[in-house]
Amino acid sequence: QVQLVESGGGLVQAGGSLSLSCAASGRTFGTYVMGWFRQAPGKEREFVGAISRRGLTTYYADSVKGRFTISRDNAKNTVYLQMNSLKPEDTAVYYCAARSGSDIATRAGGFGAWGQGTQVTVSS
Repeated sequence: QVQLVESGGGLVQAGGSLSLSCAASGRTFGTYVMGWFRQAPGKEREFVGAISRRGLTTYYADSVKGRFTISRDNAKNTVYLQMNSLKPEDTAVYYCAARSGSDIATRAGGFGAWGQGTQVTVSS
């Protein structure tokens, strides 16, 4: 089972940028579809975006499309989430997740491994 560790969260002003990283253990990172989710206090965990195993395909939630970019470096076992034009409503704990198989999923239940999460706070 792959193990995931997120980093890069923090406090940023509205309109600013932040970059998250998710480092994976093991030598099979390239066999996983990777996703990013977030969960705000009192809300359900929601899909942010996902990237295919070779990084050729990405898919985003409408709420972040055009502002967030997911990328991956399979040689470094790392997936990234670049967040630009941040809004206060982007405040949440952000999680990366791994999914076995080749198709991209948008539901949390479709991902079998999760990181511990990293807090992102956007001030107005």
